[in-house]
Amino acid sequence: MTRVDFAIVGAGIAGASLAAELAPHGTVLLIEAEDHPGYHATGRSAAFWSETYGGPGIQPLTSASGAYLARHGMVEPLGSLHIGRGADAAAADAFLADFEGTGIALTPVDPHAVVPGLRGDWTIGIAEPSCAYIDVAALHQHYLARARAGGAMLVTGARMDVAERDTGGWRIAAGANRWYADMLVNAAGAWADQVAQAAGVPPLGLAAFRRTMVQLRTDPAPPSALPHVAHIGGSFYFKPEAGGRLWLSPHDEIPTAPCDAAPEELDVAVAIDRLEQVVDWRIAGVERRWAGLRTFAPDRLPVYGFDTRAPGFFWFAGQGGFGIQTAPAAVLMTASLITGASADPCVAAIDPTRYAPTRFG
Repeated sequence: MTRVDFAIVGAGIAGASLAAELAPHGTVLLIEAEDHPGYHATGRSAAFWSETYGGPGIQPLTSASGAYLARHGMVEPLGSLHIGRGADAAAADAFLADFEGTGIALTPVDPHAVVPGLRGDWTIGIAEPSCAYIDVAALHQHYLARARAGGAMLVTGARMDVAERDTGGWRIAAGANRWYADMLVNAAGAWADQVAQAAGVPPLGLAAFRRTMVQLRTDPAPPSALPHVAHIGGSFYFKPEAGGRLWLSPHDEIPTAPCDAAPEELDVAVAIDRLEQVVDWRIAGVERRWAGLRTFAPDRLPVYGFDTRAPGFFWFAGQGGFGIQTAPAAVLMTASLITGASADPCVAAIDPTRYAPTRFG
């Protein structure tokens, strides 16, 4: 039986980044149920970084991640435009109030000057110029490479069946595999509550939701300078992609059991209908459609911290749709909680107790 200091369940962006940060502090085992890391939420991200996306509870982690992403060449300029109709005026005011004093540049603009073909009733526009594309695959591979360089072991196709606590650590079984770990880290995304239960730890009520994405050809094609465009009321977003394509989501959250998510035709139709109410572009073709899972705790904030009911069990889950854009800051904060080392300066001002599992009682 192989013994390690840290066993991390899940090799998406959460598990991969934490393996990279913990590798200098001990032996790390990264256990992935799928044959390829990042198969679910990480591999299906909409691939943008927005400091306002996710609201005030997510913003500190997103903002603190920006410098790392830029330093490693993971982001490219995009910009975002939040739009609304007259009925969305109160939501626009609340949006500006939520981020007042954060240092995020948010400027009221005429949305028709930004989006060609925008229909006349979309009169509210708020520009967020800091929004950027993220190279999700490169970021995920960056962390996996750092983890491997630090000696971390990655085992794929190994769904954890059971973990049992004894006086010294955790006995972990995944098929024919057996390991012993001083600490067990739950970074299993939509399966995090199931992993907890397999370890005899009460679940936290994490819930998975399906999010639909489509890639379209439009006539006219979206301008290359078009920013990410999001409804201030939260019913859609779209952004330009290479080759004159458009990525569109109806911003749906369909409750689902953890699974290999697939798009429903109705949700694709809803997305297209919402776009047609925004711009006068003709839909020339639907080239791709896919779906991913977003997993939330009951209060929609991530869960980072030790479970006081189970010694040596650490939660790194419930990141919603924001795990990519917050990854650098989230993992620096989390690694300091695990190792007891001083927090990196970029996250020193963020209170980790805000995300602790103990907030659920």
